[in-house]
Amino acid sequence: MKLLTIIIRPEKLSSVTAALHSIGISGMTISDVRGQGIQKGTRTLYRGIEYQTDFILKNKIETVVSDDLFEEAVEAVIEAARTGQIGDGKIFVTDVADVIRIRTGEHGQAALGQ
Repeated sequence: MKLLTIIIRPEKLSSVTAALHSIGISGMTISDVRGQGIQKGTRTLYRGIEYQTDFILKNKIETVVSDDLFEEAVEAVIEAARTGQIGDGKIFVTDVADVIRIRTGEHGQAALGQ
């Protein structure tokens, strides 16, 4: 099993979650986050005054996928999130030793429900 930590543009959230749902991945946690990468922030005009924003608003999706869905999930996210511009985001992949469903005590694949 793999934990996918996906950082994307906020406007791509619905298309990425729809892509994950279409391949059978429904369990995920979504957070609003701020960060900085190659972009190094943006300039914003507010009431005639220009401001430098050092940290850009992004969405973080965390989901655990089975090994057999891993490649398909990564491809679905890339296809749904890519604009070709700086700031499209990143996918971080972490190995997961086990998953336990608290309610039933199920472990591994059974606990994922995929």
